[in-house]
Amino acid sequence: MSMAGGVREFAASTPHTPAVIDGDRSLTYRALDERASRLAQALLGRGLRPGDRVAVQLGNRLEFPEVIAAAAKAGLVLVPIGTRLTEAETSYIMEHSGARAHISDAEPPVPAEVVLRIGATGAASYEQALESAPAADPMVAIDENDPACLYYTSGTTGKPKGVLSSHRARTLMCYLSAMEWGLGARRVSLAVAPMYHGAGMVFDYAPVVAGGTVVMLPKWDPEHMLALAEKHRAQSAFLVPTHAQTLRSSGALGRYDASSLDTLYFNAAALPAVLKDWVMEAFPHAGVHELYGSTEAGIVTNCRPDQADRTGSVGLPWYMTEIRVVDGAGDPVGPGERGELFSRSPFLMNGYLRDDAATDGCTTPDGFLTSGDIVVRDEDGFVYIVDRKKDMIISGGINIAPREVEDVIATFPGIADCAVVGLPDEQWGERVAAYVVALPGASVDAEALEAHCRDRLSGPKVPRSVEVLHALPRNAAGKILKRELRDR
Repeated sequence: MSMAGGVREFAASTPHTPAVIDGDRSLTYRALDERASRLAQALLGRGLRPGDRVAVQLGNRLEFPEVIAAAAKAGLVLVPIGTRLTEAETSYIMEHSGARAHISDAEPPVPAEVVLRIGATGAASYEQALESAPAADPMVAIDENDPACLYYTSGTTGKPKGVLSSHRARTLMCYLSAMEWGLGARRVSLAVAPMYHGAGMVFDYAPVVAGGTVVMLPKWDPEHMLALAEKHRAQSAFLVPTHAQTLRSSGALGRYDASSLDTLYFNAAALPAVLKDWVMEAFPHAGVHELYGSTEAGIVTNCRPDQADRTGSVGLPWYMTEIRVVDGAGDPVGPGERGELFSRSPFLMNGYLRDDAATDGCTTPDGFLTSGDIVVRDEDGFVYIVDRKKDMIISGGINIAPREVEDVIATFPGIADCAVVGLPDEQWGERVAAYVVALPGASVDAEALEAHCRDRLSGPKVPRSVEVLHALPRNAAGKILKRELRDR
């Protein structure tokens, strides 16, 4: 099982089917397969050997899928790097990963043995490297448990850690995602989430693994997304709640025919009930899924459209996944009781690069991995995320889940986005602080919001301060950076 397998298979069976569309450029499966083989040969010809790491620092563009396939064909480990990272952040990943090559459309921040740059001329030219390389597939033998990718976590709790993910884990997720969310043959999907992120790579690359067509959205723009959906009659799109929020506030929805979208699936953060209701009303032809997972665990649960009445739930365990919810002593908890979520599946990471202590700290002897999240299961087994274990606020000895407060704030008129954190308090240890973003044209009265919360929450949970921001700080995956809010 290899991340190059699907490209090879469909290059043979449907060679003329469009695999990737990026503006005016496109690649059929035959062209994608050949270009990936040429790139694999070019990298091997420059001295790289199977197992070496190759950094790729690109946005969503035509070349990204061929880079993924090329690395797999050459037995190389891909190291995706976000395009919005600082030079210091990028340098850390390059050095920690030991990447020997760097592929990008910009200069690498630190020297690399092999540099291929899209748009460059001379020795570093990406296109010249492909043109001069043999077209034969190198067919480097790999074990399906070998690492395919080395992802770096978002670093919301400290220095990013390198997550090693195998060909088996990533390929299985691609095939099952195609089956679950309609990404395969005779289907058109939009690549909205950045491919350098773990979830974005799976969901944006899955179409070419499964014989579908993926249309690249270079960067997030709600109007451009809707225009692409109309032009290509796209059927599936992976989004995060921030995308839904900006779609709602943009007013662009009525200007395009997005009726072809029949599957929308969300991840990265909780989808507030009021926002989920808007999505289902705005896209009446689409089934709305809310899934849950992590870079380390892969996809863990999915709440399907016919389960939409389970408000606030992220659904049941996904394919081939077992879950366990335990208390602080490691003992199972019953329905309605809070506990830490662990999962076991073929999608789990191999471990953290050069960090056995961190790997051991999040896994159990029988192969379960912690999510770091506190959850509740109902009598039917549906999972409800209470909050991040590390984000739990303790005020006067009382545990307060930020999400519970955020869900109440989200129902206040004029709120587009919100986040709740615990700030130091001499008397109570921590106090609840809220940060909110107003809808366009709306204003937020802090006193009225406090009264709204006081009517719905017990005293310790009511925010002691409310600050209105233009936007909440988020990482590339759309997750709120609560550490930055605490440090304000």
